[in-house]
Amino acid sequence: MASVRSVPPRSVVRVHLVTPPSSPDGRPGTFGRGEPVPGHEGLRGLAVGAWAGRALEEVASEDPAAVGAWLTDPGYTPPGGESVAALIARVGAHLAALAPGTHRVVVEQAVVRAAVVHALELPPPVFWRLDARPDTVTTLTGRSGRWNLLLGRPDPDTG
Repeated sequence: MASVRSVPPRSVVRVHLVTPPSSPDGRPGTFGRGEPVPGHEGLRGLAVGAWAGRALEEVASEDPAAVGAWLTDPGYTPPGGESVAALIARVGAHLAALAPGTHRVVVEQAVVRAAVVHALELPPPVFWRLDARPDTVTTLTGRSGRWNLLLGRPDPDTG
C-alpha cells in the first residue's frame, strides 16, 4: 500500500504554490480566513475559526493560553477552526491525489508551510519555523516516490 507521502513511480507531479502579493490594506499579524482555492479544495487556507480576520495581538490579549498553545502545539485547535496538524494532513492528502502534470495554485502562506512540512516529512512543529514571502513561488516536484523542493523564487507572472 502506498503512503500518503508517496508519488507514483514514473510519473511527475509539479506544483507551483504561489503566494499572492501583500495587499495594501492587509494588516501584518492578522489571522487569515481560510480562503477557498477553486479546483483545489484541499489547499484552502488554514481555518482559524473565531480568530479569522483578527489581529494576533488582540486574540493573545484575550486568551494568551490559547494563542500560546496554538503556536507551540500542532494538535491544538482554535475555537471553531482546525489544527496545524490537520492542515498538514489535508494539504498532504491533496498533494498525493494530484494527477501527473503541472499545477499552478495561488495559496495562503500557511498552505505553503504545510506542503513543505508534508513533502519533506518534517516534524509538524517546523511549520512555525518556515516563511513564504508574498509574491513568490514554491515548487514541489514529486517523482519516484518522493518530493523535491524549489523555494522562494519570484513569481514570473507578476511584474
